[in-house]
Amino acid sequence: MSEEGEPLDLDATVVVIGASLAGLRAAETLRRGGHRGPLALIGAESHLPYDRPPLSKQVLAGSWEPEKARLIEADALETLGIDARLGHRAGALDAGARRVTLDDGSTLEADAVVVASGAVPRRLFADEGVRVLRTVDDSEALRAALVAAGERCRLVVIGAGFIGSEVAATVSSMGASVTVIETLPVPLAPALGETLGAALGALHGRHGVSLRTGISVDSITGPAGPHRLALTDGSTLEADVVVAGIGVVPEVSWLEGSGLTLENGVVCDEALFAADGVVAAGDVARWPFRGEPTRIEHWQMAADMGAAAAAALLAGRRAAPPFVPVPYFWSDQYGEKIQMLGRPRPGDEVVVVDGDLDGRFLALYRRGASLSAVAALTRPRQLMALRPLLQRGASFDEALAAARPSG
Repeated sequence: MSEEGEPLDLDATVVVIGASLAGLRAAETLRRGGHRGPLALIGAESHLPYDRPPLSKQVLAGSWEPEKARLIEADALETLGIDARLGHRAGALDAGARRVTLDDGSTLEADAVVVASGAVPRRLFADEGVRVLRTVDDSEALRAALVAAGERCRLVVIGAGFIGSEVAATVSSMGASVTVIETLPVPLAPALGETLGAALGALHGRHGVSLRTGISVDSITGPAGPHRLALTDGSTLEADVVVAGIGVVPEVSWLEGSGLTLENGVVCDEALFAADGVVAAGDVARWPFRGEPTRIEHWQMAADMGAAAAAALLAGRRAAPPFVPVPYFWSDQYGEKIQMLGRPRPGDEVVVVDGDLDGRFLALYRRGASLSAVAALTRPRQLMALRPLLQRGASFDEALAAARPSG
């Protein structure tokens, strides 16, 4: 075991909790960084680590077999010397002793632990047959239900966030009748602001999907389907399949009594240490990003954070640098790519610098004199060209000059 705060002994035993993108990237980074000791990867699911974005698109549509979404194959894990223990959920952690107890009662003694246990969907009317989409099993079960409902399937999606919107886009392309219910007056307003939230909400209508905002579901009957949904505006809907996409919560229930600080995730320092010898990464981690406690649930963040957490272990707590990424996410809907760089806040001014909000566009967010974020609808090259400006904290005027089309 390494001394407190010192670099990880390269022969030390490391346990990674979560066979997720963040957990896998952490394990791979440890090996690339020279770690040669025992390395266990614990996964609650029986599947090899897989990519989540295709679950709401290609896998759901049936254009990909689930295996195509894998991030790594069994032989590659073996080559890396990673002991993948799949189908075993972590039940407890003693952070001080770095001791992990699994759901079968077995224990693992470690010199260092990476917590990458991810998040679980919020459940709504679960007893009434409302589905969620988080895992490959969820995706396959949802597809089977849609196929069973036939060509005239009626789908209701509760929640117009990114997952709900992707499901709506995918299923509408399969020929179903789709209605999306959103509690907020403007979808995605907390993440994108009202201007861009309204613009992206309009995508649904342009593709024949009914988006109903400012209402919620009061009750659902018919657990085996068809379902009858009573809405808070007094209207009702009939549906063959109902999916809830109302967000996730960090998976920290198993960490009660661990000695870690839990508050909307695992609380970490700027270098992702939750305790000596324990780091966290991915959807479960909450760390001070530019001074603000932050938890971000996006693919790129999970990948970058998994690598950064492992690098922090290798460097040691005293020397590990702060994790200061440029947040990035994307969402594919209706053949368009929605992208965002940075982290806008309510009140940021939005300036469209190319295109318009009724079609494809590039938009900048201004906070005071600074550039706070960049958003685009199917303008990937223009958006990525502005990433260095966000990284170095460029002014809004500098970004505006760089972003405006020449001529």
